[in-house]
Amino acid sequence: MKLEKAETPEPRDAEIRRSIKPVICYPVDSLAPPDLSAYRAAREGWTKIGETIVPPREARCFEVPAGCFFRIVSIEGSQVGDLNLWAVDDLRERFFSGKTRALHGTHLSTGDRLWSSLPFLRPMATITQDTLDWYGFDEWGGSVHDVIGTRCDPYTHRLLSGHDYHHCCHSNLTRALADHVGRPRDAIEPAVHDVLNVFMCTGFTRDTGQYFMKASPVRPGDFLEFFAEIDLLGALSACPGGDCSTEHSTDTAVCHPLLVEIYRPQMPPEGWDSPPRNAYSGTHGD
Repeated sequence: MKLEKAETPEPRDAEIRRSIKPVICYPVDSLAPPDLSAYRAAREGWTKIGETIVPPREARCFEVPAGCFFRIVSIEGSQVGDLNLWAVDDLRERFFSGKTRALHGTHLSTGDRLWSSLPFLRPMATITQDTLDWYGFDEWGGSVHDVIGTRCDPYTHRLLSGHDYHHCCHSNLTRALADHVGRPRDAIEPAVHDVLNVFMCTGFTRDTGQYFMKASPVRPGDFLEFFAEIDLLGALSACPGGDCSTEHSTDTAVCHPLLVEIYRPQMPPEGWDSPPRNAYSGTHGD
């Protein structure tokens, strides 16, 4: 974090340098926005084709065919979930939280897309409904569904506490993915990646710039809904921090299960096609 008191004297033009207006790094005006009306119309008459209960302090995998919807639902109490996504036939293509953050901002909501890693870089899923969109940003700069946190993990836990804890979201996701694909945990662990923190309320402190969390506003019945742009393999961890009002990685926080529901529409959204992988030539110059 930044020093409370700077060691370097301010130059004479310090205020001029600070007053320069910012420039958006990745303006997205050239990206075609998702046709939310078409997505929502496709929900008419849809059929529920599956569901998965994610137990507290555990993770579970699920698959969603391209052209279908899935919801992450709060069912018993305030609970945060850590979401990973992969292309179902190629684990190398996975959710790229950093690029998603660069394109859409620190916290996601309706109309934002979850983008895949390089060299694929295409939409994996589109958020089609968010029952917590009313929250906006609070007085501390906090908001919901962030792509700034990495996931709680046993390595950081060990670093900070000196103890091992095996139900961090990273470990939960590793176990779930290994079980789903039938591969050893140590072989599959590198495929686990930075997450979408579903229902988590987070931000950065304005004085020190530190990542903070606070009690999630999610309540039973709230959900975050996605449309699968490609064939997806997902993994969701019900975070051991519960609503993340106190701490990560603990057996003392009150935790609740989460529900994943999968729906198949009668027809795909009008005008929709599953996006191809990124068209860059891959030559990287001379």
